[in-house]
Amino acid sequence: MFQFKRVATMLVITAGIAGFQTAAAQTVGPALTTIQDILYRADGTRFNGTMFIHWSSFQAGDTSNVAQANLTLQIVNGVLNVKLVPTTTATPGAQYNLTYNSAGKNQFTEAWAVPPSSLVLRVRDVRISSGAVVGPPPVVSPVQIGDVIGLTNALSVRPSAGVGFAIGRAAVIDSAGQIDAAAGSLTDCVKVDGSSGPCGGSGSGLTPSYSDSETPGGVPNGALPTFTLTNAPSPTGSLALYRNGVLQLQGADYSLANKAITFFSGSVPLTGDSLLASYRYANPSNPLSSLAGAQVVCSSSGATTNATVLTQLGTCTIPAGLLSNGDRIEVQFHYGHSGSTTGFTGEVHWGSTVILSRPATAADAVLAGKTALGLYAGGQSWDAQTWGTSLAQIVSVGAASENITANLTISFYAQMPSATTDSVALRNFTVIRYPAQSNP
Repeated sequence: MFQFKRVATMLVITAGIAGFQTAAAQTVGPALTTIQDILYRADGTRFNGTMFIHWSSFQAGDTSNVAQANLTLQIVNGVLNVKLVPTTTATPGAQYNLTYNSAGKNQFTEAWAVPPSSLVLRVRDVRISSGAVVGPPPVVSPVQIGDVIGLTNALSVRPSAGVGFAIGRAAVIDSAGQIDAAAGSLTDCVKVDGSSGPCGGSGSGLTPSYSDSETPGGVPNGALPTFTLTNAPSPTGSLALYRNGVLQLQGADYSLANKAITFFSGSVPLTGDSLLASYRYANPSNPLSSLAGAQVVCSSSGATTNATVLTQLGTCTIPAGLLSNGDRIEVQFHYGHSGSTTGFTGEVHWGSTVILSRPATAADAVLAGKTALGLYAGGQSWDAQTWGTSLAQIVSVGAASENITANLTISFYAQMPSATTDSVALRNFTVIRYPAQSNP
């Protein structure tokens, strides 16, 4: 009886020890690293307050899973002592984010990367820059093109490098839709069809010459109005002249004659002013390099009238500063006559000067004409031609003295000789300017 009880007691004790060992095994967690330090304020006093530690979930180096959570520590008299799971061996890389609170206010934040250590570490051993994550390198594996939805189709419609592909050359698309390098000399120009050849008109190699940021000859002193360029700008309108960085207007601030720039009164450069000029000029070995093209100033239709007084049917105003000596203006027009009862008269005015007036008969359904004006210093010479359905061609010449530095209006007029149901319309007119061009 006694022996039986003793054995039973031993069995109970043995079972209790086994249960204790099982519970102890279940409470074993990941290894911890101790961070211990004394925290101070900037004025040398010890920090007192609360430390809030936050972390996102991660897997520790021993594969223990650490859930996202927060930890609150009271810091008294500057004493910090905390044990944390290492993050430098975590997967994915992890860190601790800390907020220091004192007197009810968040004072500052920082991040910690805690390594495994059997020694006690200080804050300086674990502090890292904000946003950095210290941990094992991420697992990187190649991504196949087929793994990305739609990438194969997107790549198939993109041009690929052809057999003629080369670095440092202009790219052209060949007949197979592939990218090739343009063939030819490095000084050639490439056309839209991918072919290449010497630059300039029709591949003739005609190129203008340029002068950029040239300082005109002369001394800015408030008294000298004339400065000299190295070359004569061609065309003259290509000259961009800057005084202290401000663009000067040709015809308003200065005049240009060949290579000479002459500033008008009130615009003469002063001592210390800087002048810079950029322009195109003719190349003596390439006379076609900078020829100026014709400019259509106006081209339109006009109104209709059957009035017995001279009535304006259309106008073209040439803006101030556009015209210069040596320019040539060409005017072309058509009047249309409706009816056959009476004739009409058509006129063309150059400013206040009547340069053409021609009466037409009732049989003239159309009155056509053209006039040309040559601009020279002090005036303009003109010639005119008119003809009609039944009218013979006649010519006339004359001279005018309109102010070409201001706005100048070309006007088209018509009138009927008496009351009638007939009418006359300005069907179309065109004004063309041929800019002055010096012979290189």
